Amino acid sequence: MAVDSGHNSAAGVETPAGGSNPLASDPELLNDFILESREHLTTIELQLLTLDQDPGNAEAIHAVFRGFHTIKGMAGFLDLDAVRDVSHEVETILDLARNSQLAITPAVIDGILESKDYLGRWMGALESMLAGGQAPEGLDNQALVAAIRGLAQPADGTGLTPAEECAPPSPGPTETVAPPEAPATSGLLELAREVAAPPPEAAEAAPSVSAEALETPKAAEPSQLTARSIKVDTGKLDYLVDMVGEMVIAQSLVRHDPDLASSMKPRLARNLSQLARITDEVQRTAMSMRMIPIGQLFQKTARLVRDLSRKASKQVDLELAGEDTELDRNIVEELADPLMHMVRNAVDHGIETPEERAQAGKAPTARVLLKAGHQAGHIVIQISDDGRGLDQEKILRKAREKGLIEPDAQLSEGEIFNLIFHPGFSTADKITDVSGRGVGMDVVRKHVQKLRGRIEVQSTPGQGTTIVMKLPLTLAIIDGLVVAVGSQRYIVPLFAVREMLKPAEDAISTIRGQQEMAMVRGTLLPLIRLHRRFQIQPRFEKPWESLLIVSESGGRQFCLMVDELIGKQEVVIKSLGESMQNIPGVAGGAILGDGLVGLILDLEGIFGAGGSGHPGSGL
Repeated sequence: MAVDSGHNSAAGVETPAGGSNPLASDPELLNDFILESREHLTTIELQLLTLDQDPGNAEAIHAVFRGFHTIKGMAGFLDLDAVRDVSHEVETILDLARNSQLAITPAVIDGILESKDYLGRWMGALESMLAGGQAPEGLDNQALVAAIRGLAQPADGTGLTPAEECAPPSPGPTETVAPPEAPATSGLLELAREVAAPPPEAAEAAPSVSAEALETPKAAEPSQLTARSIKVDTGKLDYLVDMVGEMVIAQSLVRHDPDLASSMKPRLARNLSQLARITDEVQRTAMSMRMIPIGQLFQKTARLVRDLSRKASKQVDLELAGEDTELDRNIVEELADPLMHMVRNAVDHGIETPEERAQAGKAPTARVLLKAGHQAGHIVIQISDDGRGLDQEKILRKAREKGLIEPDAQLSEGEIFNLIFHPGFSTADKITDVSGRGVGMDVVRKHVQKLRGRIEVQSTPGQGTTIVMKLPLTLAIIDGLVVAVGSQRYIVPLFAVREMLKPAEDAISTIRGQQEMAMVRGTLLPLIRLHRRFQIQPRFEKPWESLLIVSESGGRQFCLMVDELIGKQEVVIKSLGESMQNIPGVAGGAILGDGLVGLILDLEGIFGAGGSGHPGSGL
């Protein structure tokens, strides 16, 4: 689209609802523009980080150019002048780089990243406008446009063409620059053309649209027009998954109906088995629709590592592995903050300066690894660095000073490292804006536990630290053990179960007349009576007549006393409603095969409420 590079509105902000263009106020069109632009901005940032490591990568330059080029064309078509102008100026810079007239330097990358951030803020402002009808404000682009133009001004006076001289004249359409493999706009402009088509008698009076905005590929064969993917509102997807869950429950109720079981014929049994197989397949397919690659989350950390390492004058290489590992979309969204915090801590506090690394005999460039993969039905995410590691003695000293543990407490390595998850805990000698490896880690643990996951810390002084998060594949379904206590049934999440046993009488003891303990494989573990926690009448009062389930919570193991094990079952998690959502020890409910509701246990809440966790456990 031809624009005047010197043209800017007074404030650099335009209201899309204004002007004579009817498309500028079309909510559906603007929403498509926001979605597509954000996809391009994600690709732009990833390619810019590639250029930061390899400034001569021509394909990365072309990819960034294509992204800004597409956003510019769509923004101009929708009368979003501020977005169009910034995109156009960046496009000019990238065109110079494509033609070897401008070197890609860190300053150029910083300027383009700043432009990408500005466009991202614009997308957020447009979303707010669509939601509340408020026009975007406070997004002046004049200073940014001037800064981008300055990138094309050579500091050595060699006479490179400045950006404003490369801009096509205005007004009037010009010949479109055709970058290779220009990405399709997913039907946005085609939709716009249908909406914009004026009646024949109004054709002459209709506002002109540039050739660039309306540029489309050559006519394709009918077979090529078949869509391979579509965009679906996440609300509809979540509703579909909920309904599939209801279907699974209904199928289970039919299959276990006592009236049906009493007169089950072979043919009916075969049909029910076939229905069960189809239902399971539909459920797996519906759940897979919610799955997205974790690489989208990993890529966001690349920008963080770059910015932090430059600010701290450190040399850090970020390595990614397992980016194609898929997990539930809701889990990815919840993991964004914890992952960013742990990567920030690794770069800020775990990695040494190049001078310190040289003194320790290490390579000046540090390494941070983000890795994801599947393990025993779970997703395992690993954040590793080769920095200074955690100092166990310093952690213990700080914990004793804060009264978190008894002065003579003897803790295992795992329990010592778990102290960093205590709220407000820090080993920093000096309080700063980010005061140490423990700051905010309690928030990280809460996020992970909210996702029904576990977090473990491994560290070797002088060699580095590894944090491992184990998470379920989805938040909608859980594998659990159905147990009975009295007349009630509960579901114990299988990921937190280590083993089950029937203890001997001499394996049960009491400490100080209060806390019951069970000896399991040579280790004393706290014993929690589930019937006392929920105040119900059990069938067995004596632990050696009951069943003990060895479970893990917050890095510590304990025994959960129940009457009997009914079986293992995959259940669909149901919310108990707002009035019952904060009950300690209860994570939700599930409808069992006989139609009755079983409570899903929150072992973290049960262990903490049982009074078994010492302060060192962080509970």
